[in-house]
Amino acid sequence: MSVADDIEKVLLTAEELDELTTRLAAKIDRDYPTKRKLILVGILKGSFIFLADLARKLSHPVEFDFIRARSYGGGTTSSGTVVFELNCGDIKDADVLVVEDILDSGRTLAAIRDNLADRGAHSVRVCVLLDKPSRRVVEFKPDYIGAAIPDEFVVGYGLDYDERYRHLPYIGVLKPSVYR
Repeated sequence: MSVADDIEKVLLTAEELDELTTRLAAKIDRDYPTKRKLILVGILKGSFIFLADLARKLSHPVEFDFIRARSYGGGTTSSGTVVFELNCGDIKDADVLVVEDILDSGRTLAAIRDNLADRGAHSVRVCVLLDKPSRRVVEFKPDYIGAAIPDEFVVGYGLDYDERYRHLPYIGVLKPSVYR
């Protein structure tokens, strides 16, 4: 049995994801001055594919760092508590762009943004590949959004269910029978 058999439907194709990252990179290039250091901070593990594709499309130099924060564990809904397992290095006086795969409740990204701002970043902005505004429980608005999606459980292009499906080159809706 193939993992593709677990996908109910494709929400965003590989081609659509490529167009999305190109559009986002163009906006980011316009918004950031090239004088100040720009650090892309990826949220592990889900953002790594999106971060790599986005970074390759930016026209000015960037540095990379990572944060690992969890609010899901192995389930499909947020626990409500954000736990930092890995924090990034020195960001003082740098422009920081947090790159995340999906914005759901808003808890994790709000906690990360506040953490980075408190550590002396010159600016902190957030770029999300996917936004599920219907799931928001914390008021949070990202600076860059790839696509708003319906309240469905999605996997692929870095997003997972129980550490599976990240490798898929598209965003697909996981069949409920897989996670129930």
